[in-house]
Amino acid sequence: MSDDAHTVRAETRRLPFPPQVIGIAGASGSGKTTLAAELARELDGIHFPLDNYYLDLSHLPPAERAKENFDDPALIESSLLAAHVAALARGETIERPLYDFSHHIRIPDQTETMPAGEFVLVEGLFALYYPELLPLYQIRVYLDTPDDVCFDRRMRRDTIERGRTPESVRRQYEATVRPSSIAFVRPSAAHADLVIDGTEALDWKVEQVLAAMRERGLLRSPRSR
Repeated sequence: MSDDAHTVRAETRRLPFPPQVIGIAGASGSGKTTLAAELARELDGIHFPLDNYYLDLSHLPPAERAKENFDDPALIESSLLAAHVAALARGETIERPLYDFSHHIRIPDQTETMPAGEFVLVEGLFALYYPELLPLYQIRVYLDTPDDVCFDRRMRRDTIERGRTPESVRRQYEATVRPSSIAFVRPSAAHADLVIDGTEALDWKVEQVLAAMRERGLLRSPRSR
């Protein structure tokens, strides 16, 4: 789709009110995806993970693609990500890229039409890392979860859901996941309005976010669970 066509489509599908955009960050295994998905359900909003914005690595041989550090923020096309979040914040529809994670490439000539909603939950490792994203949020949330808990959760996920061996999970975690978390993700907690203990019950984590939103006047009326 051309830029002009995208602009026309976005302009003709603008919401009559500005959406509320919430940024949710945390280390791998912190529970950020679960929290964002539950908040999207609670608020009837849009769960917007950053993973679709990984760079297209089709120019590299498959073996080389697999060696890239996907826990490095440089692997995300942050300019496109910020442009799309800004469009959603204006109440516009976007054409989100589709990513093939098994081959580490963008699916060519295909996008996903995503209309804006009243609430947009932007979630990912680097949701609070990129400076161009920070002004777009009405509230910024960071899940602070101990490394050992994050590792245990990632181990369960990758071995049960993705069929990986415990040895490969541990090797990747020690080589790239934890060092990148220390370098990029955990420092981004300094940009958060609300830091939540990632080991707490999901219901309580959701209620903390909703309470903070009420305090800032981001909910039109109190919502009960």
